[in-house]
Amino acid sequence: MAERVHTAFDEGPLTELIRPKEKDLGGFFVRRAFPIVKRRHVGPAVFFDEMGPATFEGGAGVDVRPHPHVGLATITYLFEGAILHRDSLGTKQHITPGAINWMVAGKGIVHSERPAEPEYWTPNLHGLQLWVALPTEREEEEPSFLHVPAADVPERRARGVTLRSLVGRPFGMDGGAPGASPMGYADALFDAGGALEVPPEYDERALFVVRGGLRVESTAGVRELERGSLALLRPGETVTAFAGAKARAVYLAGEVHPEPRFLDWNFVSSRRERLEQAKADWRARAFPLVPGDERDRIPLVDG
Repeated sequence: MAERVHTAFDEGPLTELIRPKEKDLGGFFVRRAFPIVKRRHVGPAVFFDEMGPATFEGGAGVDVRPHPHVGLATITYLFEGAILHRDSLGTKQHITPGAINWMVAGKGIVHSERPAEPEYWTPNLHGLQLWVALPTEREEEEPSFLHVPAADVPERRARGVTLRSLVGRPFGMDGGAPGASPMGYADALFDAGGALEVPPEYDERALFVVRGGLRVESTAGVRELERGSLALLRPGETVTAFAGAKARAVYLAGEVHPEPRFLDWNFVSSRRERLEQAKADWRARAFPLVPGDERDRIPLVDG
């Protein structure tokens, strides 16, 4: 199992470089870039997982039992494969490559992620899941789920890069999903020789290399990025990412919430007591059930 590596830089185009640790979930690897001790968030995002790449057989796939969330929004984005999402609102939605799935937990939601039904199932699976802390005034809003089909995600192409605007306003583009606070989330597909200029548009900005490798340059210097690395870009610097061969990366950026956010298990809040209440509610089975997936659930992981 690969160990996590965190490197800080005093100079150059990056401030930090994270090589996530792999966790084997029974032949299926997840790599968590953050939260870690030295990096708790990027803008309002407080959780970043890469799922796969993985190959399944016989209709198997990601199989996550019903579990609760409060105070956050989840973003699920797939490069390959399909997942069946169900939630306590009654949503039943197959998540497929290129679509954006934005689920607002607010005051509380329960959802499951199961293997896709036969008409959607493919053996390969690869994607990302993020959690975004909601603004204080929205932490207790009504839960909701938004699915944006791949065909409706805004795109633009320049300098050998196809840029898909997923959430918020990355690079001045409208995202497929609006987000909940100032942020940008985008998928960048590089041709060989492609170049992407990243402006200093948010407090915190990061690039995660999904495939291939990138060279990042600014007036402060040059760094090479390998597949699977998360790079924090130096604030206030315009950075250009170059691909010598075909590559893929996601861009994540945003403004930092002025109040601290606390994370406990699947719950996020600006108030520690709200996390304790959420845990008590899950123990007491006070959260709603997931229609079509009522018989099972993940027990509380406390502490």
